[in-house]
Order: sequence, then structure tokens, then C-alpha cells
Amino acid sequence: MDKAKDIKLVILDVDGVMTDGRIVIDDNGVESRNFDIKDGMGVVVMMMSGVEVAIITSKKSGAVRHRAEELKIKRFHEGIKKKTEPYEEMLKEMGITDAQVAYVGDDLVDLSMMKRVGLPIAVGDAVEDVKKHAAYVTKARGGYGAVREVAEMILKAQDKWDKILSKIA
Repeated sequence: MDKAKDIKLVILDVDGVMTDGRIVIDDNGVESRNFDIKDGMGVVVMMMSGVEVAIITSKKSGAVRHRAEELKIKRFHEGIKKKTEPYEEMLKEMGITDAQVAYVGDDLVDLSMMKRVGLPIAVGDAVEDVKKHAAYVTKARGGYGAVREVAEMILKAQDKWDKILSKIA
């Protein structure tokens, strides 16, 4: 995919993208989420290849914060109601343009970001209105390898995939 060749930053939504969208709340009010290990590897290989990864999420969650720390994602923004605000800051900090950014979303709150970036991506089980605005729709559902699929697609377009394979394998 041509749009993927110049991507320098991939921004991920969390619920429904990095997770399956379900939030489990126990009797004590403690929330938990499930993360796919393949998605984590996707994040790691993008960063190894020089593609920055950021998270912008409207919720605040200890589980998500821990996952971001575990993956060494430095650009982590939680409790954000207007996702374009931290986005503007990242563009300035990195000296990049909209065309060099991919955004992965699944629901209506993601549309404002998807309309801005050069490579809007919807996970396979995203709502139809989000899929309509996507340049790429993953085969995988959110929380089941969609982020990994995005990583592979971008790194292959940038001719970096084989180098990653030789480093890891």
C-alpha cells in the first residue's frame, strides 16, 4: 500500500483495537482487559524499525498504562476527550505531517482522527461508518492481531520486514 511507505507514526486507540473491546469489571469494581501478544510484537517491531507508536485513549486504565509501559510506548495519552489535541503536539514534536501518520480505530470517536491522518485504518470488526473512512481494513478483529497486521503491512511497504525477520529469527 503506497500510503504506508511514508508512515513515521502509528497512533492506536485501545478499546476495540488493542483489546477486543470488552471491559471486565469484578465485584470490587476492578477493571481488566485482554491484550493479544501478537499485537505487542507488532508494536515492538514497528519501534525497532524506526516507526513511532503512540496511544490516545479516552479512558483511564491502570491495565492500559501498564501495557504501554511494558511495550515502552513513550507517547501515551489517556483520559483524552479531544484526540486531536495530543495529536497536534506529536506532529510538532516529531516535525511530521498528517500524511506521515497512521491511525487505527474501531468506533465513531475515532472518526475525527481518521479524517486527519494520511493512513486511516479500521480493525476488521469496526463499525461500518469507520470502515467507510478507512484506507485499509484489517482482516483481524480488534484485540486479535489487528495491530500486528498493521505493523506487518507498514513494514513490508517500507521494505523493512525482511530486516526485522533477520534480527528476530
